[in-house]
Amino acid sequence: MDPTPAPLGDVSIGTAIENFTGAKFGSSGTLTAARIITAAVKAVPVKQTGYAGLMVPVMEDKLLAQRWAESTFNVDSLLAYSAVCGTGLDTVPLPGDVTLEQMERIFSDVASLATKWNKPLSARLQPVPGKKAGDRTDYQDPYLFNTTIHAVP
Repeated sequence: MDPTPAPLGDVSIGTAIENFTGAKFGSSGTLTAARIITAAVKAVPVKQTGYAGLMVPVMEDKLLAQRWAESTFNVDSLLAYSAVCGTGLDTVPLPGDVTLEQMERIFSDVASLATKWNKPLSARLQPVPGKKAGDRTDYQDPYLFNTTIHAVP
């Protein structure tokens, strides 16, 4: 069983973290909250499979999509949280003109972290055709929350 908590609709891992820290997601304390949630998930007394930790899917969590638009966190902070949680980069919107070299650098960072901590990490990146940094996504999907696209450094 994979006991990983997953957001859906009004159920938000971002809200849970903000309630714990008393601050916006991405503020100091977010990393600690991510570690505590992951430890709790791993302590569930069942045979576990999958990531079995915290997921931070930017566009699948209503509050995370809002905080992403507000720039309270970014790709690098998500990677930092990945050091103590279950996944890597999840449903991160990117400009449609993101270059292969930029994508390679992001994937290299994810791979470096996965290698360092000897754990599986993924990168579910979402280049949005025709959109650039500062634009808003316009998905018509009940499981994705639209947000602002950030520039890729």
